[in-house]
Amino acid sequence: MDNIKIRLETEKDYRAVEELTRKAFWNVYKPGADEHYFVHMMRNHPDFIPELAFVLEKDGEIIGNIMYTKAWLEDEDGVRKEILSFGPLCVDPAYQRQKLGKILIEHSFEVARSMGYDVNINFGNPGNYVSRGFVSCKKKNVSFVRPDNYPTALLVCELVPGALAGKAWMYIPSTAADCCEDTDAVEAFDATFPEKEKKWMPSQEEFYIYSHSSVVR
Repeated sequence: MDNIKIRLETEKDYRAVEELTRKAFWNVYKPGADEHYFVHMMRNHPDFIPELAFVLEKDGEIIGNIMYTKAWLEDEDGVRKEILSFGPLCVDPAYQRQKLGKILIEHSFEVARSMGYDVNINFGNPGNYVSRGFVSCKKKNVSFVRPDNYPTALLVCELVPGALAGKAWMYIPSTAADCCEDTDAVEAFDATFPEKEKKWMPSQEEFYIYSHSSVVR
């Protein structure tokens, strides 16, 4: 695509990024969305990594973005390793299916490597990420909450091949998304945007299935 540019998010971009996030996620995982509130609150969370908050512009308009928080892996000896987790990753619906998400992921991964990070883990639809180098958490021996629990939606990408070899790990996410549990705050923030219809979509059932299932031995 012509006339595209990736750069770091600045404060003047905040509202545009929140509007884009709301637009991209509305009715996708549930009726309405709370990802734009997550974005709004994430920037003040200690786990937020501003050096990896990128926007993608076309002709000066923000049409995509990616944001990261710290996360951790704990090995069998209780030793923690700091890693990354991205999300939300957004592309304006008018520009989806044009590999712009891939461009944002690859650019941010390159910067992340230069910062010393070697693993990224996130929850998501495997169909959206396996072509970007993500695999089932079970293949990298990464469990969640308890040993031998390998959620279908927990996906692992080694930014440096072999970074997780030889150990069993427990994934410890950031608490940054906990803000979305305050549904009154989510609704109050959403009320500052133009009204949109909340409705059921098939993608919500797909997300439910992925997020409530696990890979078994």
